[in-house]
Amino acid sequence: MPEPRRVFDELMELLTEAADPAFRDLDTRDTVSILETMNREDAKVPAAIASEIPHIARAVELAAEALAAGGRLIYAGAGTSGRLGVLDAAECPPTFGTRPEQVVGLIAGGPRALIQAVEGAEDQAADGVSAIDSLKVGVNDVVVGLAASRRTPFTLAAIERARERGARTVYITTNPRSERLPSVDVAICPVVGPEIVAGSTRLKSGTAQKLVLNMISTATMIRLGKLYENLMVDLRATSEKLRERSKRVVMATTGVDYESADRALAAAGGHVKRAIVMVRAKVDAAEADRRLERAGGFVRRALEMEEPTS
Repeated sequence: MPEPRRVFDELMELLTEAADPAFRDLDTRDTVSILETMNREDAKVPAAIASEIPHIARAVELAAEALAAGGRLIYAGAGTSGRLGVLDAAECPPTFGTRPEQVVGLIAGGPRALIQAVEGAEDQAADGVSAIDSLKVGVNDVVVGLAASRRTPFTLAAIERARERGARTVYITTNPRSERLPSVDVAICPVVGPEIVAGSTRLKSGTAQKLVLNMISTATMIRLGKLYENLMVDLRATSEKLRERSKRVVMATTGVDYESADRALAAAGGHVKRAIVMVRAKVDAAEADRRLERAGGFVRRALEMEEPTS
């Protein structure tokens, strides 16, 4: 079968490519009606994700194990899917204090594809292979492929190459779970149905992928001790807003006033976790670090250590 016809037939089978007859008059509706329709369709996304929580939980466990072992969480995708992966990766360092190389986003077409479409990039399977090889992906890594259609050549090739190199793999698609999914450790398949604009998977499919990535990265970081209570205690104070947030976190967790929080952070070198332990346990920075190290980075555990170590 000629290649274009094969691709056509594959696309015809995909729910994300279907044209829902309920929206055939979309081009005749007024603005409010269009927006109400979009809002109703968007409301279906959380329910679709809820049914996938057991699979998302498994992905979180794999990611937490990988990062705890010194490995990486790597996203790979094309178009909207790729941009969402890069976005999630980029937000981890300021939010959770991760190093940039710990959570990585790969997008077909490279950095240029983040701001404009790179036509045909998603079809380059060889680029998916080379992207994985260039990162020297290995057994301590987890690679998450993102493809609303489940068939994107760049993403499929990246996942397959990652498995060949010994990494654990996760696949996120908004098409139903089926035998046509790639061979992966975990498949996450929130079925959101056809888009109101047929095939425009930046809509419900994009929203679903964004929510799933929020869940994976956030829950993973909680499992790694990046939060205390529900507060970001490993954030990097790289802006005025984040510096003030750091003070609010220290104030909320220790009960000290603004000036005391400012002094504690200065003594802790700006490290929120260290400052909290120093104030709450009444210890110096070196002892706070020892407690945090023994506690695996978890503030709650570090605060349960009653006596300074010798």
